[in-house]
Amino acid sequence: MNNPEQYQIAFSGLKPGSHTFDFKVGKLFFDQVEDAEIRDGEVAVTVTMVKEERMMDFHFKIHGTVIVSCDRCNELMELEVNGNERLIVKYGDRYYEESEDVQIIPETSHQFDLSPFIYEYIHLLVPIRRVHPEDAEGKSQCAPEILKKLKDLSEHHAKDPRWDALNQLKQKK
Repeated sequence: MNNPEQYQIAFSGLKPGSHTFDFKVGKLFFDQVEDAEIRDGEVAVTVTMVKEERMMDFHFKIHGTVIVSCDRCNELMELEVNGNERLIVKYGDRYYEESEDVQIIPETSHQFDLSPFIYEYIHLLVPIRRVHPEDAEGKSQCAPEILKKLKDLSEHHAKDPRWDALNQLKQKK
């Protein structure tokens, strides 16, 4: 991901205590990610940073919608994302990840890039299975021509004669 400057937190000039940053994440942000599953979106991210002497504690509040492909019909669909995440950043001798929610940065650093964490946290809020919901009548909102094609393919599925032979063996027991 190319790191846009707007997601960099210049912490070296900030006093210890709580600081709040608001970000609007949209298509430009998601286009920066190679092979991104999220195509577009409008997501508000509020980051509250508690700066201490030897560490920073980031609290992310994420709310908005993203556009992803439906797993069934491959048409774009909108999903709501809401969640909270936490990231702790400590000072050390080099960059490394101590755990999934603890990062170590060099003591000489004066800013921290939040963009990969914002993308990861938004992406984690998207369900694994993404399918258009059903309407009030219980009908799928997927593309009708794709649903028809899927139904036709499942009905015309030729039966493999080898299964018949195996089923006969099973029945003889």
